[in-house]
Amino acid sequence: MAATPLMNEFHEVAHLTPEDLEDLLNDPAYFQSIFHPLPQVKKLHQAQAELGMANKAIARASLSLQVFGVMWSANSETIKHVVDSRMRHMNQYLMLLQQFECSTFNPQFLLLRIRRATTPQDDTPEVLASSFVPSSPTPSTGNDASDVDEFVREFRELRKVYHKRLM
Repeated sequence: MAATPLMNEFHEVAHLTPEDLEDLLNDPAYFQSIFHPLPQVKKLHQAQAELGMANKAIARASLSLQVFGVMWSANSETIKHVVDSRMRHMNQYLMLLQQFECSTFNPQFLLLRIRRATTPQDDTPEVLASSFVPSSPTPSTGNDASDVDEFVREFRELRKVYHKRLM
């Protein structure tokens, strides 16, 4: 199987047969079983877990301030400012992380990339056909019956691979 940019970036699907790739596109459970073990997705889940723990720590700090009944004086205003600042930064980071996740790791985007990988498989038979058909008609092209049979066999195989991938 020819190496495509998708196969180079996601080595996990490089070993799959065309039938397995078709199943991957059609079966959401199978897609999820391939999608969630990807290192990129694991890193994303880890980053979300770390943000959740940081959020809990900030919430505990906020609750501890309330439990001890700290009156909001000049020092507590500074603490409040620091906590608010950290909360804003964390919220901005969460928004960026969610935007990144939605644009890069959602299943629809990966399916689109897999489907776009079929374009070179569509071009290959066309190049073969163009090389077989002479550019100017001549009485003796040298294409005898065995050449035509060989061309038809190769062309059918290439188109078969394209149509299997397209499904």
